[in-house]
Amino acid sequence: MIHAYNELYLADAQNNLANAFDYAINDCRLLPDWFVKLFVQSKLSSQFERGNPAIISGMSGEELVQELLRNLMPEEKCPDPCFSEDRSPEYWAGWALAYYQWVTGKRFKEIFLRIPLSEILRMYRVFHEMDVSNFVESMEKRFNAVVLETKLKTIRESRQISQRELATMSGVSIRSIQLYEQKVNDIDKAQAQTLYKLSRALGCMIEDLLENPEE
Repeated sequence: MIHAYNELYLADAQNNLANAFDYAINDCRLLPDWFVKLFVQSKLSSQFERGNPAIISGMSGEELVQELLRNLMPEEKCPDPCFSEDRSPEYWAGWALAYYQWVTGKRFKEIFLRIPLSEILRMYRVFHEMDVSNFVESMEKRFNAVVLETKLKTIRESRQISQRELATMSGVSIRSIQLYEQKVNDIDKAQAQTLYKLSRALGCMIEDLLENPEE
């Protein structure tokens, strides 16, 4: 299996994400799901996923959070971290999630879209004393059990347009639309002309139809 980055950095990544979660939620009093929303929208998240040493080893967990909050609320002073010998559920969640992301190579955005941090925190009671591989196995089952609607289908339904109507409006065959919405065909690999026709018919940008526009 190809991991997200070199294993030499894994221990630092786990420790730093663990401290980041603990500091953000317990010291800064941020709501778990709101904090990870900030995290996945930031450049820090993508650099963490790639194993950028400057991020996963060069910054502490507290510094990661402070960097996020500094960009959001430059006037606010971040609280000092409160150190404790006890490992909190939030610390464990960050530690386990860093390992899960490293093993699977999934993006944090994909993970939290299917499994909110608030739900992962509830897994602490069952999994925190087990080997982390048990957590990974459970996360994979939960991740794969969630089937997300494609952006094409979400936008189409929000406009109250049927597949047949969209086919007529766009000139893209109804079968192609069905295959994109069922994820049989990858819309990210669709021809530019097809994406243009669909976006024009739906009144949206081409990027709005892509599942992974940043890639």
